[in-house]
Amino acid sequence: MMETTGGEPDDGAAEVLDRPLPDGVRRRVVQIVSDGFGGLTLAELPAQLRQYARFAPNRRAKFAGTAMAAALETDPLFRQRIAEKLRETQPELTAALDSAAPPPAADPLDVAAAAYVLRPAGWVKLVTAAGEEALRADAERADEENRAELERLREELAAARGQIRTETERLRTELDAARKEAESLHRKLRGALSDVKRGEAALRKLQGETDAARAESQVQVSAAESESRRLKARLAEAEAALEAGRKAAREGRSVEDMRLRLLLDTVLDAAQGLRRELALPPVSVRPAETVEAVEPGRMTPKDIATRALSENDPAILDQLLALPQAHLVVDGYNVTKTGYPQMPLEKQRLRLLGQLSQLAAQTGAEVTCVFDGAELAAPVLLAPPRGVRVLFSKPGVTADEVIRQLVRAEPPGRPVIVASTDREVADGIAKAGARPVASAVLLKRFTRG
Repeated sequence: MMETTGGEPDDGAAEVLDRPLPDGVRRRVVQIVSDGFGGLTLAELPAQLRQYARFAPNRRAKFAGTAMAAALETDPLFRQRIAEKLRETQPELTAALDSAAPPPAADPLDVAAAAYVLRPAGWVKLVTAAGEEALRADAERADEENRAELERLREELAAARGQIRTETERLRTELDAARKEAESLHRKLRGALSDVKRGEAALRKLQGETDAARAESQVQVSAAESESRRLKARLAEAEAALEAGRKAAREGRSVEDMRLRLLLDTVLDAAQGLRRELALPPVSVRPAETVEAVEPGRMTPKDIATRALSENDPAILDQLLALPQAHLVVDGYNVTKTGYPQMPLEKQRLRLLGQLSQLAAQTGAEVTCVFDGAELAAPVLLAPPRGVRVLFSKPGVTADEVIRQLVRAEPPGRPVIVASTDREVADGIAKAGARPVASAVLLKRFTRG
């Protein structure tokens, strides 16, 4: 039987708690045991608690709480020692419990925990009342918290409703604006569709007019071609009639020519007799020598054109350049884009001018190379090679026009050769008396060396 410090029997030892300790009371009890734990020696501690002797009070309460509560319940001597430590630390509370008059201002949980350790008379009621009070306080606190949470939720709900109303008004305003904008876009779309339909109608009308104009132009072209064929036929008939007339005239003159020839022979015989009588010296200059013509071995471009050589034979170019005072005019880019179009323009020019310089040195002919100035983004800094004149056309003037000007500048009778594949250029310079040569012929002459 456990005794108090006064030696009197413990009246509360027989009382038994028929329910578990409330959580709040149990935590206070564990804290009391942990606080008194440190004042006991290792021998005064129950065996199951000695491993926690060196723990700090808070750490001891955390890790050894269950073991200390069990030891307090099952080991009366350990409980008595903890009660003595409690009397030392809280003399007023323990004295009030011994006198069965706990202070009214004390925390019910502290009173219940101290009563559980000291076990005075009526301690079970104190523990039960403290538990009920704690439960009631917890319930009140929870009820207060619930009321506060409910009020907060009501305020949030009211704010959310206001926000929803504001957002609804904003969305309704935006919806109205979107509807108005959609109506405006529909109107614009209908107008655009009308414009498209009008444009399609105008396009169909224009296409009809274009087809009609194309058909009319084709009819005119067909008529022009028919007229051209008719004129060519009439020209052929006129040429045939002219040739027939010339033949008839020659046949008609044959008798007269015979008579004139007989008379001429008579005159010549008389003249020879007269020369013998006068003893005239022989004539050193013949009348034929006073006539300007091309001597044998010195041919004109037209003479060369009649020779039996292929138009693509570079020998034609050699024969043309062998004529006295021959002038070779080269359509620069026409030749380079025929021979090596993949190269940049600058390298095309340099390669062609180098080849022309070698050709001028070999033949002694005058060489002029013309480039189209429209191909240039800026003036070209170029030193012309020896024997080659380099020209660029002015803005707004093509290289073809410069070539025609060069041909027209030459006096009639001078052999001028133009190297170009452009049919319009070839036809134009041929009418001016120059000899066109294809660019491929010049390129073949380069490769031959």
